[in-house]
Amino acid sequence: MLDRLDHALRARPDRPAVLTATRTGAPRVRATRGELAALSDAFAAALHARGLRAGDTVGVAVRPGPRALAVLLALWRLGLRGAVLDPGAGPDVLRARLALARPSLVLADAAAQAVAGWARPLARRARLALPDLAELGPVATVGRRLPGCAPALDRGAPRTGLPAHGDHDADAVIVFTSGTTSRPRAVVHTRSGLAAGMASVRTLIDPAPDHPVLGGTFFVLVPALTAGAPVALPARRPRVLARQLHRLRPRDTYLTPPQLRDALDAGAPFHGRVWTGSAPAGAGLLERVRGAGAAEAWGVYALTELFPAAAVEAREKAAFDAPGDLVGAPLPGVLAESDADGQLLLAGPAARHRYLGEEPDPWVRTGDRARLDGAGRIVLEGRCKDMVLRRAENIYPGLYEPALHVPGVELAVLVGIPAADGDERLVAVVQPRRGAAESTLRTALAEPLRRMGTARPDSVVFARIPLAGRSRKPDRAATTALATRHLNR
Repeated sequence: MLDRLDHALRARPDRPAVLTATRTGAPRVRATRGELAALSDAFAAALHARGLRAGDTVGVAVRPGPRALAVLLALWRLGLRGAVLDPGAGPDVLRARLALARPSLVLADAAAQAVAGWARPLARRARLALPDLAELGPVATVGRRLPGCAPALDRGAPRTGLPAHGDHDADAVIVFTSGTTSRPRAVVHTRSGLAAGMASVRTLIDPAPDHPVLGGTFFVLVPALTAGAPVALPARRPRVLARQLHRLRPRDTYLTPPQLRDALDAGAPFHGRVWTGSAPAGAGLLERVRGAGAAEAWGVYALTELFPAAAVEAREKAAFDAPGDLVGAPLPGVLAESDADGQLLLAGPAARHRYLGEEPDPWVRTGDRARLDGAGRIVLEGRCKDMVLRRAENIYPGLYEPALHVPGVELAVLVGIPAADGDERLVAVVQPRRGAAESTLRTALAEPLRRMGTARPDSVVFARIPLAGRSRKPDRAATTALATRHLNR
């Protein structure tokens, strides 16, 4: 698909490619399709001139947008492997990840370098690599270079005679997931696997030429632009995002659940189809989106190892009355089954090839407990590692958390707090929606709590649930600490 995107950009160079929003929410062209193609050419020429060749690894710490997409296209064209770096992960984690990936070059924008903390020592000497890890290679700034940044990537190299890489079994991207500073873990996608994932998104969303799509991830940008649809990057401020949705009226919108909640609280209207993923999206949230004007509201189940895996529309999810969290039927080409311990296993063309430094494995072990219902749909029953052991009973939070999302509840999780005798106390941490009264929520939660039977929590705490990571998922460790503090007051 990236090959087709490159061709599509050049076929209609004057058309808008990436849009942003003004304070009033009005769309503003950030880059045309021709400008995006020219930028990718410049990056490819610069990387080739530095001696980078197919199979080399390039670290990428560039905010999502036209520049990051142009970098991705340049890497794809030359057969380079991109290692996605999160500068906000902290210096120790970042150093460990770079030591594992061993990039020949790190590309970073000024904002990423400022956050990372390693920009200052890098900028003191040209081509200086990370402290004490000089073998990892130099850093170059893409985009505007600010004082203290590494030297800029030279974009003046000749753009003719560049090689075109066609080995679709080669590695395309490395994305870091779990692990520790001593043993970081990274997902490796091949070129064919990455293309299959993007093709799945295009089939699922089916963007239309010249109809704007609102979203900021690569898995939205690439399929939409390939189909001829301009992409609007979501405004960061909820009120501006609400105005952006009102002015743009996108045919398709992709936002994370936290973005959706913030937009809804800001009074955002929705149009067409709305998609959300990267974090749990309950039936209540999807119904709120439909109530705000969306024709359809979809929850997408996806992992770093396989994107996307399944999807479910709000009405189907709301009609599901069995235990667990329905995330939908596996998408075409995705195979799903549970192992002997109830863990969900997934496979398919879009699945990661392997973890860096490990042998290939066709099955992705999701870490989610799940079952397939009579219709072949995936029903999550909690995370394997989130199990709470109370009075010799195994309790899986994901099996009961959906029932806690009554009207007025924005987010709810179950956590286990260790007791002095080695047992655990089960605590429900509930985040009220803005304006919801605690007394009203306690009344509304009484029946769902009663229906939990032996898994009924020992305590209910009302508080804002900490989120973590790019996808802003509930941080269970931080939530456990929060609940402990509340109960020890």
